[in-house]
Amino acid sequence: MEEFVTIENNITSEFTEKKSKFIGNFFYVESIEDAEQIIKDVKKKYFDARHNCIAYRIMDEGKIVERFSDDGEPSGTAGAPMLNILQKNNLVNVLIIVTRYFGGILLGTGGLVRAYQNSLILAIEKSNKVTKCLGECLEVCLEYSDFESFKYYCKNNNINIVETNYKENIVCKIELEEVKKVKLIDDFETKNIKLNNIKDLYKKYITKSI
Repeated sequence: MEEFVTIENNITSEFTEKKSKFIGNFFYVESIEDAEQIIKDVKKKYFDARHNCIAYRIMDEGKIVERFSDDGEPSGTAGAPMLNILQKNNLVNVLIIVTRYFGGILLGTGGLVRAYQNSLILAIEKSNKVTKCLGECLEVCLEYSDFESFKYYCKNNNINIVETNYKENIVCKIELEEVKKVKLIDDFETKNIKLNNIKDLYKKYITKSI
């Protein structure tokens, strides 16, 4: 998969159903390791809660990895319904953790499914969604005299300058969509701006420009 929809920022939602409090924490994550660490941290934060139910979908080596947990709730009433919502919304690289503080009144299986799904739906409604696409991180070396023109070009073409080092020449680390790499090289040849060296560093998913 070369592009997918995800969320821009982490979101928290909260509501009460028959005295049970449901706290939904919705995270953008980039790896399974990140997700598992966040799950540990959230469980530690809400150590006194009855349940911390989770679902995630994460891109890993070009494939979507999915996991869910009911964390003690009746089987099929929490994690799987939330995963289903993520799937229906085509959301990837996201983790939802819904913490429940039990209020003493049983909700029944149908009530639990609705409550956990509602926690996630509220978080999705509050979130800003973005499209991520496969991009590249490059190292570009150029003359000082060309730097302002290079910055201007990057700004106009939604190329992110991640890091700039001032040495004998200027060395910039940039992130751009894969399809823009050839255009970058062609454009600078026609603009007579000399790129002394372009080095491929690594590939990563970046926010797709509109």
